[in-house]
Amino acid sequence: DLYRKVFIFRKDPSDAYVVVRAKLEQPLQNFTVCLRSYTDLTRPYSLFSCATKAQDNEILLFKPKPSEYRLYVGGKVVTFRVPEGRGDWEHVCASWESATGIAEFWLNGKPWPRKGLQRGYTVGTEVAILLGQEQDAFGGGFDIYNSFSGELADVYLWDMGLSPEKMRAAYQSLRLPPAVLAWKSLSYEVKGDVVVKPRLRE
Repeated sequence: DLYRKVFIFRKDPSDAYVVVRAKLEQPLQNFTVCLRSYTDLTRPYSLFSCATKAQDNEILLFKPKPSEYRLYVGGKVVTFRVPEGRGDWEHVCASWESATGIAEFWLNGKPWPRKGLQRGYTVGTEVAILLGQEQDAFGGGFDIYNSFSGELADVYLWDMGLSPEKMRAAYQSLRLPPAVLAWKSLSYEVKGDVVVKPRLRE
């Protein structure tokens, strides 16, 4: 249980990462991924990387520069332009549904204009999920200049799209529906220089 705790990725650039284990019973037609990050990086970095053997960017949440987030599904990408952070925690949620190909992006509890990608696509079940590195091969193939450095917390993955109320609840750390991957019951393994510490502030 990592409640009120954070992963600190100490080095920049870094070869460290955290492997997260999630049981996907069936291929994903919908998903929502949420997490909180705190960093002063201005170079590109990966927040959440989910690869299958067929596709290294099966689900990828990536920040190429301070004014942009990118969501990849099955190797295709949409870009969300955001105001540059003011050196505070940023909470992001990204959801996608196969039936419409609609991608939602929420930053600090606020929705951005929706975009479309990969209508009809299905996310595979045999996945490698990593925090802090971007996979260019299944479970590996890192570029350290895409590594995350800073603090990460409140990582969740649901096999459904969350409602607007639940998106806001995730931002406010309120009660959430059962997740495939939940911060309060995370099965994870630290690889390299990552430290678990209490969060310094809310």
